[in-house]
Amino acid sequence: MAVSIRLRREGAKNRPYYKVVVADKRSPRDGKFIELIGTYDPKKTGHNSTLKLDRIEYWMSKGAQPSDTVRSLIKKNRKENSAQAAVGAA
Repeated sequence: MAVSIRLRREGAKNRPYYKVVVADKRSPRDGKFIELIGTYDPKKTGHNSTLKLDRIEYWMSKGAQPSDTVRSLIKKNRKENSAQAAVGAA
């Protein structure tokens, strides 16, 4: 089974809110998914996403491919986590 990590749209009209899910590539955008691993709110400024990076690493090790948007969210969250770890260690 080909697995992808992608966004699932939620929220009202003109007020999108996304959940980051692991799903079969063949399932529809808002259809069945395997696991919920985060959220993303594009209308919110600043830190607008939460991701379970350990679960993302697990699924990517199993061959899951993140979408372009999810890939950029992962990169941003990793950068924020490393910055917080550096501040906490100092």
